[in-house]
Amino acid sequence: MRLHSAPRSGNSYKVRLLLGLLGTSCEVVDYDTKGGETHAPGFLESVNPDGKVPVLELGDGTMLPESGAILYYLAEGTPYLPEEKLERAQVLRWMLFEQYSLLLNLSRPRLWRMWGVEITAQRRAELEQLFEQGYRALGVMERYLGGREFFVGDHPTVADVALYVYPRLCAEGGYELEGFPAVGAWLERIATLPGYVPPPG
Repeated sequence: MRLHSAPRSGNSYKVRLLLGLLGTSCEVVDYDTKGGETHAPGFLESVNPDGKVPVLELGDGTMLPESGAILYYLAEGTPYLPEEKLERAQVLRWMLFEQYSLLLNLSRPRLWRMWGVEITAQRRAELEQLFEQGYRALGVMERYLGGREFFVGDHPTVADVALYVYPRLCAEGGYELEGFPAVGAWLERIATLPGYVPPPG
């Protein structure tokens, strides 16, 4: 397998993290997304016409884009994807929550800082909305984690992997997690798992 990735991409990190936790070896090919490499004709034609990473290239040459789909594919047949019907649905529930409530709100402030985007009055107003919704999503996680070690069942699943990345990186965008002790303890718990891969520097 080959992972088409970007060094500081949170979505790419999700896949690298799961690969590490599973002990699965995989060649990694990194792209400069800011420099436009994922929009070059060769990438669009042979890797992903949507111009995004991560993309998992399988042994037969099949390209599987979208981090959630890749996580689900890699977790199949492992303890990271439960066999029981309701638990699998709960995994999907939290993966969808991550995509719709967590990712954009926590990732965009980090991305703007990382790329040195000028904060205009319009962007400042947008940031206020992002932080409001981001803290709301973190509050949902905080309340749910009360008395729980992981999000589904009594062991880590691919839901934890999907949810982990942007809360772990959100301080780079200006978020503060002091008011979310259960989330903080859960982040530390994930970081102690065998095969854990540190986030991009």
